[in-house]
Amino acid sequence: MQGGRPLVEVVRLGLLSYQEALRVQQTYVDRHRSGPAHALLLCQHPPVYTTGIRHKPYPEDLLDRLRLLGAAVHRTNRGGLITFHGPGQLVCYPILHLGSFRKSVRWYVSQLELTVISACSRFGISASTSPHTGVWVGDNKICAIGIHCGRYVTSHGLALNCDTDLSWFRHIVPCGIEGKGVTSLSAELQRDVGVDEAVPHLLDAFRLHFGCTLTEGGAV
Repeated sequence: MQGGRPLVEVVRLGLLSYQEALRVQQTYVDRHRSGPAHALLLCQHPPVYTTGIRHKPYPEDLLDRLRLLGAAVHRTNRGGLITFHGPGQLVCYPILHLGSFRKSVRWYVSQLELTVISACSRFGISASTSPHTGVWVGDNKICAIGIHCGRYVTSHGLALNCDTDLSWFRHIVPCGIEGKGVTSLSAELQRDVGVDEAVPHLLDAFRLHFGCTLTEGGAV
């Protein structure tokens, strides 16, 4: 704690595989066993489709078709259905003990959504929530959210499309929601908005909505 505000370490991991990101997340989750050790892991992934726990297993022929596109496929323990991660997408994994914030998963997801909405507003983009989890610009999702929480320690998190190649989403029903599309900061602004440009805005918004102090850390 610093001045009564939780201290959260920002860890910039760069581009790394989804499997490696799972390992790093678990390392930071384990740190909470000896007391609060909040961290915000920032990264990008090579092309990968991930599925959550709220669905029976996807047909193997579908997964095989996705692999033939050149993407990895992983089943995870996060909430939500199938989505895509790839270069140009800002992936943020908060590893927090909610006991230092508020012991409510609903509150936590809401704060993640508000964080992204605030970050988008700094670009002049009007984003909002909907009955579906995530952040939307009209009927198009700009940020997917899927979390896991065990003993009030969070993992997984959010994926904000910056200058992501949105064609990857055409091969799935993103997050299992029919009739909806996807968008990105770049698509909305009609100019290239890379991850590096988006990071400071997301961090400022996270600091605001989680009432925390951010400190720069290193990678595992």
